[in-house]
Amino acid sequence: MNALAPYAAFFMRLAVGAVFLNHGIAKYHTGVSGVAGFLHSLGLPFASLFAVYLIVVETVGAICVILGIFTRAWATAMAVNMVVAIALAILPHGGKFELEALLLAGSVTLMALGDGPLSLAVRFKKSS
Repeated sequence: MNALAPYAAFFMRLAVGAVFLNHGIAKYHTGVSGVAGFLHSLGLPFASLFAVYLIVVETVGAICVILGIFTRAWATAMAVNMVVAIALAILPHGGKFELEALLLAGSVTLMALGDGPLSLAVRFKKSS
């Protein structure tokens, strides 16, 4: 194994977290009602509830992933988001899903790697 391999999670966390955060901030500025309207147009039930879920995962979750806090849990939520986005928003309309597929792969990778050695979670574990 390469000496830098343990730090792969750090770079993956930065990449995946930054993209999700960018999209989360856009959703935050759109507002719950705007995001819920889009989700409702896709036929998703409980659109307002899922809108809040998306905004939280893509902002708070993204920040936690970047910092390395509860990475596996947030990455799991992000992976679910990408599966649903691909299945409900992109494939039915014949769209291309390269970004969503990469984010899905990155999220699954983070589910496997976890926080990694360069994370706040490791700092908290060492101090307790």
